[in-house]
Amino acid sequence: MLLKILSCQMTFGKIAPWSSLRYCSTGKVRVRFAPSPTGYLHLGGLRTALYNFIFAKKHKGAFILRIEDTDQTRKVEGATEALQTDLEWAGIEIHEGPNIGGPFGPYLQSERLSLYREHVNTLLNNRSAYHCFCTDRRLQLLKREAVKAQEIPKYDNKCRHLSQEDVQRRMNRGESSCIRFKISDKEESFHDLIYGDISYNISLNEGDPVIMKSDGYPTYHFANVVDDHLMEISHVLRGVEWQISTTKHLLLYRAFGWNPPQYGHLPLLMNPDGTKLSKRQGDIKISSYRENHIFPLALLNFIVNSGGGFEKDQERHLKPKCYTIQELSNQFNLSKINSHSGKLMADRLLEFNNLELKRQFENKDLRIHLIDETKTLARKYLANRADKDSPPLSDEFIEKVLEWSLNRISYLPDLFSSNFAFIWSLPQTYSLVDENVANVLPSLKTELLHLEEVDKEKINVLLKEISKNHSVKYNVFMKSLRSILSDLKEGPSVAEMIEILGKEDTIKRLDLCLNKTTFSR
Repeated sequence: MLLKILSCQMTFGKIAPWSSLRYCSTGKVRVRFAPSPTGYLHLGGLRTALYNFIFAKKHKGAFILRIEDTDQTRKVEGATEALQTDLEWAGIEIHEGPNIGGPFGPYLQSERLSLYREHVNTLLNNRSAYHCFCTDRRLQLLKREAVKAQEIPKYDNKCRHLSQEDVQRRMNRGESSCIRFKISDKEESFHDLIYGDISYNISLNEGDPVIMKSDGYPTYHFANVVDDHLMEISHVLRGVEWQISTTKHLLLYRAFGWNPPQYGHLPLLMNPDGTKLSKRQGDIKISSYRENHIFPLALLNFIVNSGGGFEKDQERHLKPKCYTIQELSNQFNLSKINSHSGKLMADRLLEFNNLELKRQFENKDLRIHLIDETKTLARKYLANRADKDSPPLSDEFIEKVLEWSLNRISYLPDLFSSNFAFIWSLPQTYSLVDENVANVLPSLKTELLHLEEVDKEKINVLLKEISKNHSVKYNVFMKSLRSILSDLKEGPSVAEMIEILGKEDTIKRLDLCLNKTTFSR
């Protein structure tokens, strides 16, 4: 309910008083991704990082990773390292960050506390901020009374009116205090690069916010503004949930006398049913996509497909494609981003994964890596099988399997599903629908040996001729051959099976069947 009230008090159509101010004295595009290490990287976070990265790439700027870990109570051990691993896997290049360093470090906020203390003193000295001695008990009472009166709970700014003498006397007594920032009681406006001109009176919904806690740690809003300024951030592209905080941030910029960056807020990503993505959904973790062998580019294309921002959106008549990061960067245009929420359609992910599979196979250099990855999966799959007569995992064989499967699978693990198990191992049982089929197999072996090229079209012609010449019903012949080659009742056509298995493996299976045959009526 409170969020609804807040959003209703934001209006459009006014020009920001600071809209003429420019950003970053160097003129260079510098953007940042600033997650908190409170858990895993999810789809929404990856989208924010990606849009910042390709915006910087398009304008030959810098992409900075900053870890906002001032809330030590919510910090998850190992989260920072996992975030960087996920970004690296996705192909997002960090130009400055915790592991890389850079001219504006440190890039962990917990290592920048002295900077925040220095800058909060600036605001205390120019009377834009003040010490607040209100206890937790008093704040809770204020909140309780507001709720009882059906009002928005907010601080009443009591300590804003303390004299300097009162403040000094209480500090000398060792009373604990935080530092609050004086917000304006006027409607302020700013230009959102995606949503247009927005106006909002922050004082209607909250009192003076805390910018430095009593433990000496800054709050998110204060540290965020100080760091963006000191790191010379030119553009802030972040989720729309932070749009309501932008006025507060701009007031801080004004209090410091700094020029703010340009702000653009990205619309929400939604589930297909229109509900908001949540970290509680385990399947939106980036690590889960990596562990399930989704290609990084497929995931990136899946994300950008739902929210716009690319010139390619005007090229729907073209063949579907999985775009590279360079191509996405070239096509990226902030004005093309939709201001309404985008729905992530799960089936599109596997479509993009198949497109990326094909793209990698068509590229000779990428194909080598693809073959290696498939061999690794095959070894893992075959290690648990009793059958020791599996085909040799040569590069030539794996390449042949991949080429044959490009239009049949969505991702590499599909190759090891039950429908494709015949590729990797021999059938354990053989069941012929008609005992006469066994009499036909020697002829099939001979014809296969004489074939120069095992091609499914030629195989189809050959199978029909043999069936006719031996007076065996074609459908009976096919059912029996399918069982001999794969022990499957459904799946690829028999001709396709022979094509992918090759002459040698096909004949081996025919021989095994001739040596050990059971019949079923």
